[in-house]
Amino acid sequence: MCGICGICLDDDGVEVSRRVLGQMNDTLAHRGPDGARLHVGPRIGLGHRRLSIIDLVTGDQPIYNEDRSVVIVFNGEIYNYKELQPELVARGHRLVTKSDTETIVHLYEEHGTDCLHCLNGMFAFAIWDAKRRRLFAARDRMGEKPLYYTRLGDRLLFASELKAILAHPGVERRLNGRALDDYLAYGYVPAPDTIFEGIHKLRAAEYLVYEDGRLTVSRYWSPTARPLPECDEDTCVEELRYLLEDSVRIRLRSDVPVGAFLSGGLDSNTIVALASRQLDRPIETFSVGFHFSDFNELPLARLTAERYGTTHHEIIVDDTSVSIVDDLAQHFDEPFADASMVPTYYIARAARQFVKVCLSGDAGDEIFAGYTHYLQALAYAKIDCVPDRVRRSVFGTVGRALPVSVPGAGLLRRLAASGAVRYQQQLGVFDAIERRRLLRPDAVPAVRDSALFDPYFDDDSQEGLARFQLVDQQTYLPDDVLVKADRAAMKSALEVRVPFLDHRVVEFANGLPAHLKIRDATQKYILRRVARDLLPSEILNGPKRGFGIPIKYWFKRELKTAARDLLLSSSSAVAALLDQSAVRQLLDDHERGGRDFSERIWALVVLERWLQTVGCTPAAAA
Repeated sequence: MCGICGICLDDDGVEVSRRVLGQMNDTLAHRGPDGARLHVGPRIGLGHRRLSIIDLVTGDQPIYNEDRSVVIVFNGEIYNYKELQPELVARGHRLVTKSDTETIVHLYEEHGTDCLHCLNGMFAFAIWDAKRRRLFAARDRMGEKPLYYTRLGDRLLFASELKAILAHPGVERRLNGRALDDYLAYGYVPAPDTIFEGIHKLRAAEYLVYEDGRLTVSRYWSPTARPLPECDEDTCVEELRYLLEDSVRIRLRSDVPVGAFLSGGLDSNTIVALASRQLDRPIETFSVGFHFSDFNELPLARLTAERYGTTHHEIIVDDTSVSIVDDLAQHFDEPFADASMVPTYYIARAARQFVKVCLSGDAGDEIFAGYTHYLQALAYAKIDCVPDRVRRSVFGTVGRALPVSVPGAGLLRRLAASGAVRYQQQLGVFDAIERRRLLRPDAVPAVRDSALFDPYFDDDSQEGLARFQLVDQQTYLPDDVLVKADRAAMKSALEVRVPFLDHRVVEFANGLPAHLKIRDATQKYILRRVARDLLPSEILNGPKRGFGIPIKYWFKRELKTAARDLLLSSSSAVAALLDQSAVRQLLDDHERGGRDFSERIWALVVLERWLQTVGCTPAAAA
């Protein structure tokens, strides 16, 4: 796990500034505290910050091919590198390190950009091909590792995080109004946009080629729901268990100790169980809890820790100040409203005191249909047999007229809507009606109902549960869940590995019929079958548990005054973007009770602190 950055020029007669490249690289020190190196040559400058995980002695980057015409900087892990190396040696390549990074260099020599199809891993890397004068950069299939880029005159800049690109003196911080609307709609800024105009991020499973001043972006893989050949349930369970065991096995490869996050839910407990059965020593496990019984999973996590004899650590979060919001808002670079970033950061910081690598149970809900909103979406779909005009007339008119604080108003709007609009209302923070009331007319070009989800619902090749899962796998998972895991962990220089995101597991699970994922309202049915002999019954048969924090209570008590002071003060940064009367109404409605608006308030608090900490003034809004 590392941080990378670079500058690629169009003109041979211009040199990359080593000083500027070094400044960009230094902003990524938290991602790689174990070393920093630069490569500067004709047209190219590459920077790397290293967190040493594999090949502690000879694995420093950049890494070159035999004649130094191909050079790479790499962030992540290639888990199947040992299986790939014998063929490369047989083809005449000389391996001078024991690292997974060198494998990519030689695969590129053999296959060009098609080398991506050989890799099983999480990664963002950039390769400079001096002979072709070509920059080739890519992200992993599911989007575990980030990569940002921007055109700046006669050059292309790229980096693992926005802060490195912003460190270049030529980059302007102009607020992207469309991205602001998206943030309020979804709680994150979806790729390829960023919160800044002109700066982009590669989507999951995309690569870019920059050659002779021409930039092209392509996609090399997509999660699909292609049905598997027909097989009986027991065979499917056996195959899935084999795939998960192998995914865990290769993610335990490391030259430093590997630990694991452990909550009270099915996903992380399954990963800990599979890992424990493969190790000849107790694994270090880490759990986080709160002084609220509804949010405290520590007792359940202890059951699995005791069953497998793990070396277990528990962390209690009791910080209810906004100071952590300031810290994380600055670190995440973009406004990010997923409140579970707080416990994720705390558990990662605690784990880093003992290990450099942790396994995680992330993505189990997206891959095996664990979210309760899947059940809700399937139930809503049953009313689609009623013509749109009838639903809009019966439910929509009343739903739009009712204040959002009235219980049932949201339900009426969802019943009146359909497709992408309804799904946005289910999953989003503010729906389009709320955003039109909240946003000042000059803050965004136009409020869009559900632009992020529209392409998936316009595609008739998928429907039902498969469609909902594919939407989440290509939006919420890479742009929220995995962003949270990467930034919160890398703030403490901790690498997080996600066995459920092995592309073999994803492809297999996506091909399973819906009844093996949800059966009689039991979600993640097949995963429960896999884990049946691995876990305590309290976990195996327990309800869905989210990894949240008690912000509902905080905004009624400890943070009540802080939220009002932040959002309604005369110095509030959001006042230039948001209608203050609508903000005040939201705070009043939450304090009166009835409906819980804590997620909406949290999103606005994060936006306010982000605007203040990054120095991006609302006056710069596009």
